[in-house]
Amino acid sequence: MAEYVLAIDQGTTSSRAVLFDHSGTIAASGQLEHEQIFPQAGWVEHDPAEIWSNVREVIAQALSAAHATAADVVAVGITNQRETTVVWNKTTGEPVYNAIVWQDTRTQPIVDRLATQGGTERFKDRVGLPLATYFAGTKIVWILENVDGARAAAEAGELLFGTTDTWLLWNLTGGTNGGVHATDVTNASRTLFMDLETCQWDDQILEAFDVPRAMLPQIRSSSEVFGTVESIEALRGVPVSGILGDQQAATFGQAAFEAGESKNTYGTGNFLIFNTGEKIVRSHNGLLTTLGYRLGDGPPHYALEGSIAVTGSLVQWLRDNLGLISHSSDIETLAESVPDNGGVYIVPAFSGLFAPYWRPDARGVIVGLTRFVTKAHIARAALESTAFQTAEVIDAVNADAGVPLAELKVDGGMVVDDTLMQFQADILGVPVVRPVVAETTALGAAYAAGLAVGFWKNLGELSANWHEDKRWLPQIDDAERARRMRLWKKAVTRTFDWVDDDVS
Repeated sequence: MAEYVLAIDQGTTSSRAVLFDHSGTIAASGQLEHEQIFPQAGWVEHDPAEIWSNVREVIAQALSAAHATAADVVAVGITNQRETTVVWNKTTGEPVYNAIVWQDTRTQPIVDRLATQGGTERFKDRVGLPLATYFAGTKIVWILENVDGARAAAEAGELLFGTTDTWLLWNLTGGTNGGVHATDVTNASRTLFMDLETCQWDDQILEAFDVPRAMLPQIRSSSEVFGTVESIEALRGVPVSGILGDQQAATFGQAAFEAGESKNTYGTGNFLIFNTGEKIVRSHNGLLTTLGYRLGDGPPHYALEGSIAVTGSLVQWLRDNLGLISHSSDIETLAESVPDNGGVYIVPAFSGLFAPYWRPDARGVIVGLTRFVTKAHIARAALESTAFQTAEVIDAVNADAGVPLAELKVDGGMVVDDTLMQFQADILGVPVVRPVVAETTALGAAYAAGLAVGFWKNLGELSANWHEDKRWLPQIDDAERARRMRLWKKAVTRTFDWVDDDVS
């Protein structure tokens, strides 16, 4: 009888279910996109009910494709878009508002209010994060302050909060009929509320935000049995035994388990994680300090993270908003039709700039336009912007860690683009390496779940599953690399100070 681990990958644009066998190979999968809701400029929402419905459907797709039943599945793991915030009524199971997505910037006034005492780094020593719209904490506050009845219901103990992992876990394990309300350390570390050293909620910070502690899920490790599936007949009784935020899951799937190892995921945004082991490293260069993973009762492992808001979503914007391409995959062909960017640079600060700048006042720019420029140059500049943003984050990692990155492991949807990967190697000056299994986010969730139930025995067994698929080597010299980075940094400065009292 075949044995699988099922990974649920609940991402920003879609939900996937992937069955992995013991070798870490994909046996079957299902995927559905969900609606991106933009009520006004800077607001990004998802429908939590649609997400839960889609997750049930993609699980059915994957099981059907593999002709598998609950008897074939040893464990379920969850990975998720991390900071996206759901608040729901624990009695009815109904969300009180749409999920507020990690990209959403509506909470800037709340950030500003909280920063009046101590600035944006007010809590950074304890939680590893600056005050920013990115994180879940301010999104909870917005819901409590703007949804009729939410504050009173929360204070009466009627409302629950969760990032999408918690929303799915609660529903999978029974929902209103005994659903488990929990999260793991990696997701908890993205709220602004978790103390990095204790891995527990910080009551002083909750008081400053005026968020009732009763709303918050229990914090548990990334690899342990949380509960069993009760609400999906085809998986009834299967343990849910792994949860990792998507970027930490991708790191785990890349087998970057030890201090000094790292990965970069190319998705809706880009996220570089550098493992610092059991040591908490405080960034002085615009990075976040976050939880990498925790296995059962073992010690927490920490990481530095460089978060970039807009990379793959820039390609979607060129497709959907400008009609420059018909399909996302068309961008590589268009970009390859010209030898360079024609002097064009795109800085996609649609939601401000994340690492290493943290400038909420920034907005996107396209600079260097002349009559010579064609849509092919704009396409190439869009791809190059992903590589330039990654290079700045890696410079910050090198400065904080004190040890230059020797090579970059990559994963995510954009790594199939040879043009982008070659430019990434060129602008970094180090090799870029893609694994055979590029679905490392789902794989990491599967690994965490499988370890908890003994499907895999140890991390060494997981490392043995990792195999290199392709490697790109730098092809430009240091002088040309420095010239291109200088022009990029000049373009970045043009995004600053755009948002003021009259512009949002």
